[in-house]
Amino acid sequence: MKSVMAATTTRALLAILVMSSFFDSAFDSAVAQTKSREQKVREDKARVTAEGFWIYNDIPAAFQQAKQNGKPILVVLRCLPCEECVKLDDELVDQDPVIRPLLEKFVCVRQVSTNGLDLPLFQYDTDQSFAVFMLNADRTIYGRFGTRSHRTEWIGDVSLPGLAEALQGALDLHSAYPANKQSLAGKTGPAPLFASPEKFPSLKDKFTDSLNYKGDVVKSCIHCHQIGDAERDHHRSAGKPIPETVLFPYPHPKSIGLILDPSKKATVRDVKSGSLAAVAGLQPGDSMITLDGQPMLSMADVQWVLHSVPAAGGTLEAVVDRGGQKQTVSLNLPDGWRKAGDISWRVSSWGLRRMATGGLRLEPLDQSGRQGLGVAENTMALRVTHVGQYGPHAAAKKAGFKVDDVIVSVDGRTDLQTETDLMVYGVTEKTAGQSAKVVVVRDGAKKTLALPMQN
Repeated sequence: MKSVMAATTTRALLAILVMSSFFDSAFDSAVAQTKSREQKVREDKARVTAEGFWIYNDIPAAFQQAKQNGKPILVVLRCLPCEECVKLDDELVDQDPVIRPLLEKFVCVRQVSTNGLDLPLFQYDTDQSFAVFMLNADRTIYGRFGTRSHRTEWIGDVSLPGLAEALQGALDLHSAYPANKQSLAGKTGPAPLFASPEKFPSLKDKFTDSLNYKGDVVKSCIHCHQIGDAERDHHRSAGKPIPETVLFPYPHPKSIGLILDPSKKATVRDVKSGSLAAVAGLQPGDSMITLDGQPMLSMADVQWVLHSVPAAGGTLEAVVDRGGQKQTVSLNLPDGWRKAGDISWRVSSWGLRRMATGGLRLEPLDQSGRQGLGVAENTMALRVTHVGQYGPHAAAKKAGFKVDDVIVSVDGRTDLQTETDLMVYGVTEKTAGQSAKVVVVRDGAKKTLALPMQN
């Protein structure tokens, strides 16, 4: 019965998370409903405030309360306009018999916007609309939860049983605190570019450090993904290449061949043959006790450690429980290791397409398509699946690109085999105002077009 209940609640969570995309289609669909988004947001605030379990959008109040009662703090970051994410907290609190008793041991905060967010403390993958922090009242972070590897699907990344294990793990760390404080130091990152989102140049004239409940509250909200957009825009507008660590943030473990079990606490489910994880000697069933000296509570904790490794690479030491015995393995990450990840699913790809592809969406040509065009294997063959129609995303359209064009060369290069490869090339080796010489195959003939690079 317990396994059936866990599976049911897991499916419910995943169904909720699937709906949490920031993309325009979801926004338009929500607006079309009977109640306006503005009404629903205000009603959510009124209901949650009245119930009194969650502190609503007031992290400083949570710290004050935790200092008084000695509990750890749980901060759930979720996008305010993403209405389906509102249901996430309801699911955790009202329906799950395992999660609710654990939550009652924390001071719980629902943070529904990033306006004024303390970025030196709350560092996470901003391409998500759901992220969880478990921490001490002295700002020491116990762990993170919340992972994503697809635009809409969360299956394989999160589950309620996994969240329960992470919460219990945080409670265990809290009970042992402060004797374990040194091992937790690495869970807080270096100072970011700006202390809070509204201080980024591209956001400072549009938003303030708080929501505007006296006006249009929805439009006053800084979305999670806008933080990442602002960071990339900051580098691009300065005429500098966007750093690899910014383009490939929070690498998913599967990018190094490590498949983790979303229902467990940083436990290996599978290892891809020949991958970096396989070379390191990691095995299915290994439960990560520590990685780079930090206690692991979830897949998001593993991502945090990977995120901290430079683009040039490095070596991470992992202590695992293997069949009841502790084993130590060394994970070597070579120069450029981050590039194995796919960023085309991310919300950030919208801005990168504007900068580097003029609004094109692309997919690799399949084998039969290659044969039809006489394009060799392991060379560039990207088919245009969509051409943007409006604003900066119409730049490729104005340059003459069409749906079903197949790009076979960019500035003489034929090694850019994925959409990610092309976007990265455009924002690391080209600057705004330049153009790329692109050869496409259209109706069996080659044609050369100039693809403009933009801010």
